[in-house]
Amino acid sequence: MARHLITSAIPYINGIKHLGNLIGSQLPADLYARYLRGRGHEVLFLCATDEHGTPAELAATKADKPVAEYCAEMWTVQSDLAARFGLSFDHYGRSSSPQNRALTQHFAGVLADKGLIEERMETQMYSHEDGRYLPDRYIEGTCPNCGFESARGDQCDNCTKQLDPVDLINPYSTISGSTDLEMRDTKHLYLLQSKLKNDIEAWIDSQTGWPVLTTSIAKKWLHDGDGLQDRGITRDLDWGVPVMRGDAPWPGMEDKVFYVWFDAPIEYIACAQEWADATGGQDWARWWRTDKGADDVRYTQFMGKDNVPFHTLSFPATIIGSDEPWKRVDYLKSFNFLNYDGGQFSTSRGRGVFMDQALEILPADYWRWWLLSHAPETSDAEFTWEAFQTDTNKDLADVLGNFVSRVTKFCRSKFSEDVPAGGEYGDAENKLIADLQIRLTAYQAAMDAIEVRKAAAEVRAMWAAGNEYLQAAAPWSVFKVDPDQAAAQIRLALNLIRIYAVLSAPFIPTASATLLSAMNTMDMDWPDDMDAAARALPAGHPFTVPENLFAKISDEQREEWVEKFAGSRD
Repeated sequence: MARHLITSAIPYINGIKHLGNLIGSQLPADLYARYLRGRGHEVLFLCATDEHGTPAELAATKADKPVAEYCAEMWTVQSDLAARFGLSFDHYGRSSSPQNRALTQHFAGVLADKGLIEERMETQMYSHEDGRYLPDRYIEGTCPNCGFESARGDQCDNCTKQLDPVDLINPYSTISGSTDLEMRDTKHLYLLQSKLKNDIEAWIDSQTGWPVLTTSIAKKWLHDGDGLQDRGITRDLDWGVPVMRGDAPWPGMEDKVFYVWFDAPIEYIACAQEWADATGGQDWARWWRTDKGADDVRYTQFMGKDNVPFHTLSFPATIIGSDEPWKRVDYLKSFNFLNYDGGQFSTSRGRGVFMDQALEILPADYWRWWLLSHAPETSDAEFTWEAFQTDTNKDLADVLGNFVSRVTKFCRSKFSEDVPAGGEYGDAENKLIADLQIRLTAYQAAMDAIEVRKAAAEVRAMWAAGNEYLQAAAPWSVFKVDPDQAAAQIRLALNLIRIYAVLSAPFIPTASATLLSAMNTMDMDWPDDMDAAARALPAGHPFTVPENLFAKISDEQREEWVEKFAGSRD
């Protein structure tokens, strides 16, 4: 049994996330965590809300609430939605926690002691209309690299180029819209990432098994322009981690806070401390400190491609620069974007399906299955209502749901609500078991490699194999001439329901639990030996016939949802 640390990119606190956000990090991370637990591994799965920086301040202002109150409320909302989607976090933390504040200040102090932080005078945008300096995300404009007209002051979402506000063409304040801006001098702390370039590059080069998407983005940023640049790690804001040196304010930085992209990744570690404090007696250090036992932990991160630079360069610069024995990521699984019906999901325009809305119209398993089976791994993917309706109706209702319904109802009508006795498995049954063993090996290989779509395809193929067997075996016809043989066929099919429940649990945990309950067993033992698993429920074992597992999506529902989610969210 191995130990696995899993983190998914922590979402901004500013509002409910859409399905593109969900499949970009949290959902595939949950799939992997559930799979590893199912195989008997020890897992610590962490996530948190990213509560500092301008997104939080702007959202709180829009909501007309103090920013701390707004963040507390939205943490509850996001935590609840995560639970309702079946995201099995061991802890869902907050970057505003006391643990993250202390750890962020610790790292800053250590980096300063190592000569990797220096004070610099810089020019920064000042808005006369707003009467304040404008940190990066309070400024938008045209990207000088690709011409995208809504680039932010820290990054262009179109070309992913890292920016500073002064780089933008025709900049304006996102608070007031004012273009009456001027450059003023202000002093900030800089992390001297350029001194760490060789160390970071050597570390990235050593990660030979990473996805191409991850390494290509990391190396592009590493070598773009003049290479890895020094980065400001403080901002002129009120909300955030205060800039402290030890127990006292950092001289000259009394009115500043740490930059959100300095403190946010540190929350991964602080989240484990929060988990330990909340559960009592847990040893967080054995997961994060290589001098405390974390050297045998495999650490996997999940994120969208826009977050890759910060997790392959900036956060590693903090870890490597500290020269302390912190666990570094072993595998960074990145995803492309999921687009929405010919365009992009848009939080500002309310375009697309958001997590709360999704659960209002369908149970979580519908969304989990479709998103994971269409995960944007090798290229951007697209959500369309036609594809969603077609795929979920076919896979969930026609294949899995139909199999369960036919088997259980036939057994109840011809035998009883007990697994029937009768004949032994014959050639057809043994061939099916052997084929499923091969499929299981392929499924496990895909999951171990975190190839999400391939894993989903193998699960679907195992469901389909059961249907194909049932159709060919035709126990409803065999029963008329050889009830014992029909009983053996149905006995195998009932055992397949339990097998499907266990193997499908990482994808559709609620339906899996329903199937296990119907089979009158909560046995989640992984079917390493498919032959033994195909006999796990013996003759005489009671079961119940589940209600319709997955209702089909009608054309009328689809048409209603197309109109509803075209872009009307407040």
